[in-house]
Amino acid sequence: MRAIRNLRLAVICVVFVATSAVGQQPGQPQAPDARYTINVGVQEVLLHATVRNRNGAPVAGLNQENFQVFEDGVLQPIKHFSHEDIPVTAGIVIDNSGSMRSKRAEVITAALAFANSSNPYDQMFLVNFNEHVRFALPSETLFTDNANELRTAMSTVKADGETALYDAVAVALDHLKKGNRDKKVLIVVSDGADNASKHTKAQVLDLATRSNAIIYAIAIYQPDDSENRDPHALQQLAKAGGGEAYFPKELAEVRPICERIAHEIRNQYTISYIPTNQKQDGTFRAIQLRAATPQGRGLAVTTRAGYVAPVNPAAAKGAVRPEGSQ
Repeated sequence: MRAIRNLRLAVICVVFVATSAVGQQPGQPQAPDARYTINVGVQEVLLHATVRNRNGAPVAGLNQENFQVFEDGVLQPIKHFSHEDIPVTAGIVIDNSGSMRSKRAEVITAALAFANSSNPYDQMFLVNFNEHVRFALPSETLFTDNANELRTAMSTVKADGETALYDAVAVALDHLKKGNRDKKVLIVVSDGADNASKHTKAQVLDLATRSNAIIYAIAIYQPDDSENRDPHALQQLAKAGGGEAYFPKELAEVRPICERIAHEIRNQYTISYIPTNQKQDGTFRAIQLRAATPQGRGLAVTTRAGYVAPVNPAAAKGAVRPEGSQ
C-alpha cells in the first residue's frame, strides 16, 4: 500500500484495478495484472483482521453485517469490507545472536516454509541481526519473491554475538515503507531478549503502533534459555502490530506456525471506517472489532488494538498569542 505513505490512518477506497503489465525492475517484483490497490480519498482507519471460532480454526464466508467496529467504545459505520488474498510486502526478521546458534537450521526451514506458503506475488526481504543489523539480500535487491534467494541470504550468516532486537525491528518497519504492496507484514523470530539496541522497547512499540504493519512474533527457546528470553517484549510487539505471538514448545513446531501465519495473512478480512471523532489531537484511539456468525455466535478477532490520531499542525504550534504579548 504505501507508496502512499506510512500511516495508520489511511485514506482508502479499495478498488480492484486491472493494470497493464509493467516491466519488472530489479528488487521490485510486480504484482499480477489484476491488483488490489488502495487509493487516497477521505481519511479512514484500515484494519486487517483474522477471525477464529472457539476451536481456533479460521472462519471464512462472513459478510460486513457480521462485524462491528468500536473506537473508544463508540460504534463506527464500516466504510469498506473485503475478504481477498491481497499480495503483501513482508519482512522476516531473524535473530542470529549467539543464543540462537543451535536453532538456526529450524529457523531457516520455517522461514522458507512461510515464503513457500505465501502469495506468489508477495515481495519479501530479510533482516539478520545480532548486535549488528544487516539486510541479507544483495544490496541492489530491495525485495524478492524467490525462495532460493532467501535461502542463500539466510544461510550465509553465522550466529554469534549479542542481541539488538529493537534496532532490527525499527529498521525493518522503516524498510516496509519502500514496498509497493497494499498490505505490510513483519515476522520476527527471536527469543525476545535485547542487550545491544540503541532503541528502547518503548520507542519500538510506539513505532509499531504508528505503523500500518501487521506484526507476528515467534519466540524460540531451549530449556536452558532462562537468561536469554523476554516473552513479554514479543507479546507487546505483536499486540502493537495487530498480529500474534507464538511460543512453540519444540523447534519442530516452528515450521507449521510459519505456514499457519502465511495462511492467515492470505485469508484475512479487510475493514475500514471513517472515525466519528475527527479531532487531530495526537491521542491514542482504542479499537475493538467484533464478529459473530450469522446465527449470532461470537467469534474471536485479532486485529490492531488502536492507532494514534494525527496532529493538527496549527494546534501543535500552540494558541495564537495576543498582540503585545512576549
